[in-house]
Amino acid sequence: MDRLLFLFATGLARGAVFALFALSLVLIWRAARIVNFAQGAMALVASYIAFAATALSGSYWAGLACGIVAGAAIGFVVERGVMRFAPAGRPLTGVIAAIGLVMVLQSALGIAFGPQYRPVRAPIDDSPILVGGVPLLSPYDLFVLVVALGVMAVLAVLFARTTLGLQMRASAFAPEVSRVLGVRVGRMVTMGWMLSAAVASLAAMLLMPTELGLNPHATDVLFVYAFTVAVVGGLDSPAGALFGGLVVGVAMTLVTGYLGASVAPIGVLALLVAVLLVRPAGVFSLREARSA
Repeated sequence: MDRLLFLFATGLARGAVFALFALSLVLIWRAARIVNFAQGAMALVASYIAFAATALSGSYWAGLACGIVAGAAIGFVVERGVMRFAPAGRPLTGVIAAIGLVMVLQSALGIAFGPQYRPVRAPIDDSPILVGGVPLLSPYDLFVLVVALGVMAVLAVLFARTTLGLQMRASAFAPEVSRVLGVRVGRMVTMGWMLSAAVASLAAMLLMPTELGLNPHATDVLFVYAFTVAVVGGLDSPAGALFGGLVVGVAMTLVTGYLGASVAPIGVLALLVAVLLVRPAGVFSLREARSA
């Protein structure tokens, strides 16, 4: 029972990060109607910048802030320099461009920093806290859980309660009508890319001290898990990203703890296939609401 409680608590922290990264995929889908397969590589570039800033300043927090800003800047450059030139009526073109961007970014990182693995230290203690003799979350896990849930709450308020959020949603779902009403649709799409990339960068940096480390392919598995979370919850649903992230995080941690790490990816892919077969649009899909 002690082991079950420890794995469940750890899975919640891990799942919150998956949910945060999946939310970045939901954001870009809602802003530009594209699945950005370059999201992991973009977040990885920002993480390398954060790593360099931490090494230069000696402060993890300065590096974290630099990584988030760098993520937003990368989102701006990718949208303005690459995705804006993809034909709007051909979503496959954008997907191919994103896959090509992954290859370019990962190759550039390999050339610049080499293929070796670099460990990333947690800024606070990562040893489990004992509660009644049972090891549960570490202080760093609690920090990750609070930050991930806090960012998701802020984004929920942004899109539901602010003029900027409403303009971004309107630009995604009814761009022509939004233009007539005076909304600068192109600017809103760019802001969606910047916000999405910044959130993905934060998620990657939160997971690196305990899971990923740093190398040119560090976020590949994270993207696969987060994409599964987004599909399970529904690409249109931020609430689905949260639900799917927690479910996948806990399930993956339990499978890893009891059956081994090599079984976890198989379990995640099996979950993805099952959801696609039973409910292709996702558990929390908003498809009916959108067509109403």
